[in-house]
Amino acid sequence: MFDAFTRVVSQADSRGEFLSGEQLDALSAMVADGNKRLDVVNRITSNSAAIVTDAARALFAEQPQLVQPGGNAYTNRRMAACLRDMEIILRYVSYATLAGDASVLEDRCLNGLRETYQALGVPGASVAAGVAKMKDAAVKIANDPNGITQGDCSQLMSEVASYFDRAAAAVA
Repeated sequence: MFDAFTRVVSQADSRGEFLSGEQLDALSAMVADGNKRLDVVNRITSNSAAIVTDAARALFAEQPQLVQPGGNAYTNRRMAACLRDMEIILRYVSYATLAGDASVLEDRCLNGLRETYQALGVPGASVAAGVAKMKDAAVKIANDPNGITQGDCSQLMSEVASYFDRAAAAVA
């Protein structure tokens, strides 16, 4: 996993070039928005249990067959595994948000996840629906303007949403 700075330097080094003005401007903008990024990650982290449990409740209310006998989240053990997986996805979304780079999410969380779920008989569409519910909750919490660094967060919220979208697409 590379953070945004390491990635830009590595790319320039591989080409034997200095950093361009455009690259420096992009990194400067990232530094300027650093407090907003930290606020968002802090909000997601601080509310992770609520984000996961509320998303799971909403998912199981919409798809009650998942928690009925024979369903993929039936029994405490399976339910715990489902919640654990949702929490792991959320954790890696927070890492990607902090780094400003999806590679940690892709490499350490999503790579091979669809195949694993298929092998276990886990319905990918249901997992994707759960991830979408986590996205809605996380963006709502992270985008609350009270008690955080002021400024336009629309680009950052779009970035956060895109990480959830990647996760949902990876399991669907």
